[in-house]
Amino acid sequence: MEPVNLEPSFSTQEISGKCLKCLAEHELNDCLIALLGEEGSNKKLEQRFEALSAFLRSPESKALRDESEKYLSEGKQVSIKLYFDKGQLNYELKLS
Repeated sequence: MEPVNLEPSFSTQEISGKCLKCLAEHELNDCLIALLGEEGSNKKLEQRFEALSAFLRSPESKALRDESEKYLSEGKQVSIKLYFDKGQLNYELKLS
C-alpha cells in the first residue's frame, strides 16, 4: 500500500490552516467521491480510504492530533505518514 501523507497546518490571521482531523476527513471525503466515480475497482483508492477511515476511528488519532497541534503551535512543520504493515495501521510523525 502506498502511504498516506498528511501535512496539517496552523491557522493564523492571514492563513487558514487545517488540523489533522479536518485534513484526514477532507482526504477521506475526496477519496469517497473518487471511489463513487470509478467504474470497477481501484485498489489504491480503496486502501487509501481504508487507511484514513481506520485512522479517524483509532484511539491513537486523538493523541496524535494533540501532539501535532503542540508542535504546530511551536512553529514547527508537521507531517504524518499513515501506512499498513502486516494488516496493522501505523503512523510516523515527522517534524521539520
